[in-house]
Amino acid sequence: MTVPAAAPDLAVQRLRADFPILRTEVNGHPLVYLDSAATSQKPRQVLDAELDFLTQHNAAVHRGAHTTAAEATDLFEDARAAVAGFVGATPDELVWTSGATMGLNLIAYAIGNASQMGRRAGGRFALRPSDEIVVTVAEHHANLLPWQELAARTGAVLRHIPVHDDGTLDLNAARDIIGERTRVLAFSHVSNVLGLVNPVADLVELARAAGALTVLDACQSAPHLPLDLPALGVDLAVFSGHKMLGPYGIGGLYGHAEVLDDLPPFLTGGSMISTVTLDHAEYLPPPHKFEAGTQPVGPAIGLAAAVRYLDAVGMDAVAAHERIVAERMRDGLREIDGIRLLGDAPGAERVGLWSFEVEGVHAHDAGQYLDARGIAVRVGHHCAAPLHRRFGVAASVRASTALYTTHAEVDMFLDGVRGIRAYFGAGS
Repeated sequence: MTVPAAAPDLAVQRLRADFPILRTEVNGHPLVYLDSAATSQKPRQVLDAELDFLTQHNAAVHRGAHTTAAEATDLFEDARAAVAGFVGATPDELVWTSGATMGLNLIAYAIGNASQMGRRAGGRFALRPSDEIVVTVAEHHANLLPWQELAARTGAVLRHIPVHDDGTLDLNAARDIIGERTRVLAFSHVSNVLGLVNPVADLVELARAAGALTVLDACQSAPHLPLDLPALGVDLAVFSGHKMLGPYGIGGLYGHAEVLDDLPPFLTGGSMISTVTLDHAEYLPPPHKFEAGTQPVGPAIGLAAAVRYLDAVGMDAVAAHERIVAERMRDGLREIDGIRLLGDAPGAERVGLWSFEVEGVHAHDAGQYLDARGIAVRVGHHCAAPLHRRFGVAASVRASTALYTTHAEVDMFLDGVRGIRAYFGAGS
């Protein structure tokens, strides 16, 4: 195996001291955690931030007039500013959600509400029969099902951009599909199965020429790449806290200010209104227009601690480290007989994530074999069943890295993969 030039592994070892779970053992082996694409591990700084809020400042935000409520509100809005800044946005462009799935459903249902209001009242977001929503075949179900449902409710047509055999998006097909009837283009920044970075600039250009709204799933880019959502030119984007060192139950919806202004609300209730009578309500401006009810204050503060942690490490450094780790993993997997990599596009931009098929061995069996050695990977279709059908497999094994992944862990993983087929009698 050709080993890339080593990143400063000493820095990674220092960072690992901040993650208590990485010192544990599984099945008698040190934990080798290669499932960060599903959920990342949390540093103690994130755990401490949420605990400090709950034990020192816990109160309802934007409601009480007492000191503790004011402290809680300040911490909550400071967290919004920190997370917004991490993705290049302003605080009024960041809506708190429970995660990316919630954010995508919020967008789809808001567009559906606009569609019920009619083209005139609903403005540019109202959909009519024969209007088109475009996604790619590589989308996570969270960026597919909401659009399927929206198309069914409105009579719009859902279309799909295919991928080439190497997993890269078929831009020629995209140019044919995205046109005057396209009203929404929704796509992932990074595929959660292939690890490939999609050509955002090209897709945004096509959508703008068609006058379509762009919706970006940034779940697999926010933890791994420097991210400036306004600079990417997308209208809306979502990301999940638990994939970027943060707590569960918190995520962000970025929206260009004018887009958020024009979108109608999805959920209604307390905290998102300016005036209410028995017959009528007026809503606050964004982002609060989309934040009905009790908010996830502690998780938001924890997510702010996570992005401050990532900022302190430096996202350029994170991306560089993971690029080297990804190369090491790819080179090793390529040398193992009976391993078929999905999305192995030479020279393509990617993050440290590889999915693969083991010849003659079901993905679940392969995952259990690795788990017995303390190696945690994801098995299945990774909530992207159509993409797996595109490659002719029902399930794959996925190994995904993060800033705390070491070269030694990659080597232990590769050693484990080498033994899978022989163990199951599928090869030497």
